[in-house]
Amino acid sequence: MNSISNIPSLKKTSEEQALSELLSQADITMGGHRPWDMQIYNSKVAARVLSMGNLGLGESYMDGDWDVEQLDEFFYRILHAHLDQKIQPIRMLLLSLRARLFNLQSLKRAWKVGEAHYDIGNDFYASMLDSRMTYTCGYWQSGAKNLEQAQEAKLDMICRKLQLKPGMRLLDIGCGWGSLMGYAAQHYGVKCVGITISKEQADWAQKRYAGLPLEFRLQDYRSINEPFDRIASIGMFEHVGYKNYKTYMTVAHRCLKEDGLFLLHTIGKNQRRSHTDAWIDKYIFPNGYLPSIGQIGDAVDGLFVVEDLHNFSADYDKTLMAWHANFEAAWPKFKDQYGERFYRMWRYYLLLCAGVFRARDMQLWQWVLSKEGITGGYQRPDIPKL
Repeated sequence: MNSISNIPSLKKTSEEQALSELLSQADITMGGHRPWDMQIYNSKVAARVLSMGNLGLGESYMDGDWDVEQLDEFFYRILHAHLDQKIQPIRMLLLSLRARLFNLQSLKRAWKVGEAHYDIGNDFYASMLDSRMTYTCGYWQSGAKNLEQAQEAKLDMICRKLQLKPGMRLLDIGCGWGSLMGYAAQHYGVKCVGITISKEQADWAQKRYAGLPLEFRLQDYRSINEPFDRIASIGMFEHVGYKNYKTYMTVAHRCLKEDGLFLLHTIGKNQRRSHTDAWIDKYIFPNGYLPSIGQIGDAVDGLFVVEDLHNFSADYDKTLMAWHANFEAAWPKFKDQYGERFYRMWRYYLLLCAGVFRARDMQLWQWVLSKEGITGGYQRPDIPKL
């Protein structure tokens, strides 16, 4: 298919000219020949992008109206040049206002993301993720050579940071497919309770880890009220919403024993007042919201001592690219089931996020929290190299 943006005889519209000038600030050419250059097949793309921002960009990509050979590099360049800040359509303002006026992650709304994202098919996720179905950032700084090693290094690092010992009881808030619980039980001798809002996750985990001292519950975090030696929450806080941060931390505080430790693993943003991306909200994580360091600090105020804060955001770029490679390799067997539009949506999602982390526009943090502070101080454990 020929790109209309590369046909000299076609005069650019004012919208196309504006988009072309904007992209040039990120060294991206409409109709160019480099892997990150944009090929446009529909003259309405520029107007959709300028009027709707990333929602228009993403939907027109899903429609097949434009393409880029190397999407991750395309998004890296856009975000590194801060072009996203130069397009502020009214829809973004409306989303921001909606988040301020309503609790989008209320008890009733909280289950939506489980149905829309996590319940789309365990076989699909198994083809993309590692063997334990770990759907969070791996730890490549361990010297990991592949996704499997990076995820195992991350799980072991969490267990070491929590100072797990045999017989302890661990609560995993947002346990996913149970990878941390299974690893902690097998390698550190702990008993675990995991809660999730995804029926598919709970069913898979119960079968995978049958025989281990693990309990998987289909339950919202707000209803938990029982004591645990340790608490972990790996990649769930992104669904809590800032109106519920204090409630979330209060729940963790009441469930953690006085001498316990709580590890929070979450994606975060650089600015407190930035809005949720409209395309991600509509197609990937409905009602999601990324916290800033300041917002997490406000939530733990008066409840926890921050013992340790670890940022390894660059590792998410590698994790997402590994997921994307697995997704592409497995796609032929899912093509008939999910269709071309889903393929383009999922490819856009994975490579957009890789570009975002590469540009350091989003962060990945692990916080270690205690109730009263560790006497003599907390020491982050040495993480063995593979």
